[in-house]
Amino acid sequence: MKIWIDIVNTPHVHFFHNIIKQLEKDGHEVIITTRKFSDIQDLLDILGLNYTSIGKHGVTLKEKLLNSTKRAYELSEFIINQDIDIAIAKHSIEMPRVAFGLKIPNIFILDNEHAIAANKLTLPLVDNLIIPEILNVWDVIKAGADPNKIIRYNGTCEITHIDNITYNDNIFEELELNLKKDKTILMRPEPSLASYLDADCTKSVLTPIIESLKDQANILVLPRFKEQSQIFKNDTDIYLLKTPLDTFSLMKKCDLIIGAGGTMNREAALIGTPVISCYPGKQLAVDKYYEKKGLLNRSLNLNEIIELSEKLLKKSNDNNKIKTDDLKQIVLDTIYSIKS
Repeated sequence: MKIWIDIVNTPHVHFFHNIIKQLEKDGHEVIITTRKFSDIQDLLDILGLNYTSIGKHGVTLKEKLLNSTKRAYELSEFIINQDIDIAIAKHSIEMPRVAFGLKIPNIFILDNEHAIAANKLTLPLVDNLIIPEILNVWDVIKAGADPNKIIRYNGTCEITHIDNITYNDNIFEELELNLKKDKTILMRPEPSLASYLDADCTKSVLTPIIESLKDQANILVLPRFKEQSQIFKNDTDIYLLKTPLDTFSLMKKCDLIIGAGGTMNREAALIGTPVISCYPGKQLAVDKYYEKKGLLNRSLNLNEIIELSEKLLKKSNDNNKIKTDDLKQIVLDTIYSIKS
């Protein structure tokens, strides 16, 4: 088979990496497309995955509309001559439109029920929709998903991210961090460019948290994009990290993760590092999943976050492992069922 995978965000590289390797091992050809956004292409290069870059991300509503429309056209021109058997993506706006127009069977991975605009643009055109069990099915049906085409699983997408991961215990030394304190906290700012979060790119909810905790622990800050790093560049009491880097080893090595986003928080929960979510938007069902399992803490109150941080820093990292479905196999089985 010839399988087209459209990768439009950095975490999706980790999601699809092992799936791509298995498909290639099984003798299938995988065509990867991506766009200019964040560190997607750097990470694809590091993992040795060949790809074609088409289009770019937009910041304003006008840019999002124009860039997405242009990308759908350019993807169509590229894919139309590829003789694709199956198309697959996670939260790509353009893949379902192109696949529908070219009558290519498609598989769509979704884990954000609050990305309403994006979901309305994509779900009516999806042939097979894979979602977590924790996500309310009605949320995707309201956005246009066919209830007869929904496949559910126990867990979240991050299950595939940490599959077969080897951790580097010398990550601090290799990053030349020269840490001064005994405890280390990794902080991740909010996804302020995302269409589903109304956020100011020049500010971060992490700023007062950093000020309150920087005397108690080493503070590592991992911005999402260049402009976001400007928020923290003048703070000499923190370690401002640059991507791409081995985030899995970094999370494993740190004593606490404080994240204003989602993916890294959930990855840390699976890895076993204590996590506090201060995501400023409406809580996602996939985050509630880890909160219910006791692997993720959530608060938007500064005093609560500080108190909880101090408590977690004194504890050993002894989070319980959880049992989940094999999402990688579910995706592969869905691919093979289409052409069986």
